[in-house]
Amino acid sequence: MSKLFAILLTSLILVQSLHIDYDDIVQFDELIEHAQFHKAEYGDNFFVFISKHYGELKADHNQKHQEEEQEHKQLPFQCSDHMLLITAFVMQDLFSELEVIEIMEINTANFHYHSSFSSLHKKGLLQPPKHA
Repeated sequence: MSKLFAILLTSLILVQSLHIDYDDIVQFDELIEHAQFHKAEYGDNFFVFISKHYGELKADHNQKHQEEEQEHKQLPFQCSDHMLLITAFVMQDLFSELEVIEIMEINTANFHYHSSFSSLHKKGLLQPPKHA
């Protein structure tokens, strides 16, 4: 059971690292259907089809075939909403801005000790009787 869980978790991390969403998986049949259309209509093999829709021939194909624009929007892996985070920071010398603090040493004691422990034995309250 733990091996199955590890395999599923690893595959989930792999799929998410490739930025594949559930929508892309659902639209995969549209990709196959459109590839078959290109094979029947234009005689393209699968690699030429991928190049026309995702590679270097994409701009040329989009200009020549405007009538297929709605079908192209239904293909998977069309979104390019990857998140890019740029963190900029400036290193400054903090010690040049800090002032030197003078520590004054005071020799007088600023506390006194008061015993918080009291013994009832000294008061004679819990002493055994002295006269028998």
